Amino acid sequence: MKQYEVTFIVDPVLSGDEIKATANAYVDMIKGGDANIVHVDEMGLRQLAYQINKRSSGIYYCIEFQIEKGGLINEYELAMRRDDRILRFLTVRLEKYGIKYNEDKRNGLIGKAKKIVRKEEKADNKRGRNDRNRNNSRPKKEAPKADAPKPETAEATAEAPKAEE
Repeated sequence: MKQYEVTFIVDPVLSGDEIKATANAYVDMIKGGDANIVHVDEMGLRQLAYQINKRSSGIYYCIEFQIEKGGLINEYELAMRRDDRILRFLTVRLEKYGIKYNEDKRNGLIGKAKKIVRKEEKADNKRGRNDRNRNNSRPKKEAPKADAPKPETAEATAEAPKAEE
């Protein structure tokens, strides 16, 4: 079986019920064509890179499905081209690496990188400091201290020869 992924953008001006009805219509169309739906992802409202039909945002949906023959793809792509509620769509055939990536993403193995914080950074953050507030992350070197003059003791003055006499 071949695995495909279709991503489409629904017009955000529609009501919530109309948006879900639009997405469900295409899910039903794919199911009706003897396809196996693997995953439906409603990505939600996102900004578009450029305006489409005077819209700067859209509701994103992604449907991943498996099918024996590709005849169904032409049918639903034609339906999406004719539908005014769909701003854009893209259908992609997934190879084995794409399938593995999507499975890992659904299982939470991809996309949730944790920042490793050192103990020193935690302590600095508790004190209200961070790297932007510091001029230099290394400790400042202190200037070497000059040797202070030794006080003269009574013995030292007594032993010193007197030049005036």
